[in-house]
Amino acid sequence: MEGTRIIDIYRRLFNAYGPQGWWPADGPFEMIVGAILTQATSWENAEAAIDALRRAGLLSSRRMMGAPVDRIASLIRPAVYYNQKALKLRAFLDFLADRYGGDLDRLLEEPLPELREHLLSIRGIGPETADSIVLYAAKKPSFVVDAYTKRLLTRLRLVDPSAGYDGISALFTSALPADADLFGEYHALIVRHCKEHCRAEPVCGGCPLGEVCPSSGLSRSVSGSAPEESRAG
Repeated sequence: MEGTRIIDIYRRLFNAYGPQGWWPADGPFEMIVGAILTQATSWENAEAAIDALRRAGLLSSRRMMGAPVDRIASLIRPAVYYNQKALKLRAFLDFLADRYGGDLDRLLEEPLPELREHLLSIRGIGPETADSIVLYAAKKPSFVVDAYTKRLLTRLRLVDPSAGYDGISALFTSALPADADLFGEYHALIVRHCKEHCRAEPVCGGCPLGEVCPSSGLSRSVSGSAPEESRAG
């Protein structure tokens, strides 16, 4: 039943919003930088910091590796917690240099379990950031769970508010084919939906999930017919 609902939710979101083209980045390294910079802040703030790094010519692993940490911190101020995030970027770069000779492709070519384990060993990279890198930079099927995901599934009563990261991720990975493009699209659709409708203060009018969301007051039987178009079908 839960698996059927996970697929139905994807279909409804995809038909409402269409493909999202996420993650917006020019190459894997920029994506990784963005994943670290967007921690505990909005994508708009992270994007402003990325633009500053780009203007400074530091959006390559080699060039950033040669930059002082305080220089990186000064450039990424829009992303907030910039001193800590500069140290996280340096920790990633040090790991890349020590274990892979600075070769990002070698790291990303690692099998999914090993890649995720390596990323989690780096200071400042937790499950959400690691899964984002695995999914969007390495193009391997590891589902990203963020605050939006938990908010949505809690309101849909698919998880308890106390549910942990791994349990929420397993809902998706057990219901869907192991397809990185599908996982990436689903995560992006959840982000889009939670920005437009499933906000901290929900906007239920016009919500594409209103019919199947017990929290909306508009729901009917979740077994009702779903839209046809879906990569998950």
